[in-house]
Amino acid sequence: MSILVGKKAPKFNATAVINGGTIVSDFSLDQYLGKKDVIFFFYPADFTFVCPTELIAFQAKLDEFQKRDVAVVACSTDQEFSHWKWLQTPKNEGGIQGVNYPLVADPANTIAENFGVLAGSYEYTDEGEITFVGTPQAYRGLFLIDKDGVVQHQVVNNMPLGRSVDEAIRMVDALQFFRENGEVCPADWHKGEKAMSATQEGVAAYLSQN
Repeated sequence: MSILVGKKAPKFNATAVINGGTIVSDFSLDQYLGKKDVIFFFYPADFTFVCPTELIAFQAKLDEFQKRDVAVVACSTDQEFSHWKWLQTPKNEGGIQGVNYPLVADPANTIAENFGVLAGSYEYTDEGEITFVGTPQAYRGLFLIDKDGVVQHQVVNNMPLGRSVDEAIRMVDALQFFRENGEVCPADWHKGEKAMSATQEGVAAYLSQN
């Protein structure tokens, strides 16, 4: 498992489904460089169980990300045609109809592997042939990537464990507050609360008031 925090996010160009149904062949996160922070998250597979709850939950809070000027992008190891079909399937039939942020297709597993969330690995057999050991799906990895393309936050859950969209928003707020004010954000900090200067005096002042 890779720790990407503080490093440039791996680059990719891939097929994706955007706007709830348009397939594009050359999607890249580079389009957001210098413009937007990005929440880039992986999920195991289309037409599964926990996954639609997460994708729909991100859609429900999409306005919160947009007013913070943050792009939300999802990715799984499914093909783009599976993404498209899932996006056209009503929620009461297990689909995610209504989701309109990009879904990246990674059937070759390379994006998930480069981000360190692939639930398996390629190994050589005794005969010198390459074989895949494990599950060719992604763990529930989430990456907050800043406007410079640097990963500022990551969290990775095993497949049965759904993530918190509110926590992703909280981390966006913390990153943007630090960038704008230079103060650091203590434990469980939320937008509108006091932060502190990154000095011993700042820590002491904060702790004495809380």
